[in-house]
Amino acid sequence: MIERRQTKTVRIGTVRAGSGHPVAVQSMTKVLTTDVAACVRQIKRLATAGCALVRVAVPTRADTQAFAKIVEKSPVPLVADIHFSPQRAIEALEVGAAKIRLNPGNIKDPHDIRRIIDCAKRHGAAIRIGVNEASIRDLKHTDVRQDQRVSLMVSEMKTYVRFFEKAGFDQIVLSAKSADTMRTIDVNRAIAQSFDYPIHIGLTHAGLAEDARTPSAVAIGTLLAEGIGDTIRVSIAGDPVQEARLGFEILASLGLAPKRGPELVVCPTCGRCEVDVAGLARKVRKLLRTLDTPVRVAVMGCIVNGPGEAADADVAVCAAKGKGFLYRRGKRIAAVAEADLLETLSREITAGTSEA
Repeated sequence: MIERRQTKTVRIGTVRAGSGHPVAVQSMTKVLTTDVAACVRQIKRLATAGCALVRVAVPTRADTQAFAKIVEKSPVPLVADIHFSPQRAIEALEVGAAKIRLNPGNIKDPHDIRRIIDCAKRHGAAIRIGVNEASIRDLKHTDVRQDQRVSLMVSEMKTYVRFFEKAGFDQIVLSAKSADTMRTIDVNRAIAQSFDYPIHIGLTHAGLAEDARTPSAVAIGTLLAEGIGDTIRVSIAGDPVQEARLGFEILASLGLAPKRGPELVVCPTCGRCEVDVAGLARKVRKLLRTLDTPVRVAVMGCIVNGPGEAADADVAVCAAKGKGFLYRRGKRIAAVAEADLLETLSREITAGTSEA
């Protein structure tokens, strides 16, 4: 069992972030904020997928006006994404943002940051202090070497945290991101050693869904396994629901969240296989996409590992030449001709989910 680092608790609307609470999955809307209906639909889809928080970009006055309407219809607390405008931050806080995402380095005047802090205090909102590698490299230190970037990010974070603490504000979540997997791990390890505030973890951008899975799982999974991380976001170009699903997969694989929906286990196959295991598994996966219950199905290609995997599955098939043996919760229940495997397996999965 993973022992999470001890942190303060931060209130983000109805959500509590910190070591005493579940790791929260969040994502971000990817439609124009001024399209209120589309934005609300996406937020509701993300909430259904399990997101505890959703971030919304508010770069213009028209966006914060739309944000006010979106807040009223959102089923989850919303985070306003702020970069350069202190006025947008204040507007978003005044219309109901539960938290704002702020990179203080993009707001030059300390007086403006103090105005934002005071507004957040009045409205009981949290602030996520963000330090991204790109902002340090491109905006401040264009000649920074690779091995200097982590220390500069940590130094900048310390400056910001001291400023917020001096202002008497402690409802903060820290976030230090990079597109580089190892620098993301290193900087978050350093920040975890320096502060006891909740940490939001993720890569700044991981790519298309097929390219994002590995670096996201490595960076986020490594940190979570070390007890670091209280909210997470998997950044994917495309449908944000993919971000939520992958986030939950990472959490579930570490025992930090229950599995959501069906799980398919497939043997890697080898020279002992006498049937098309991969082909059968693809058909089973297509079947499982119609379900949302947490059923575990195993498709195995021989008797070496098959019975063992079957013992841990709700429904399993161990395929042999011309036939397959079906198992329910580790008990062998039938031998079925290869041509009938998918249909029979489908019936067993349906029966198993009905019982659950």
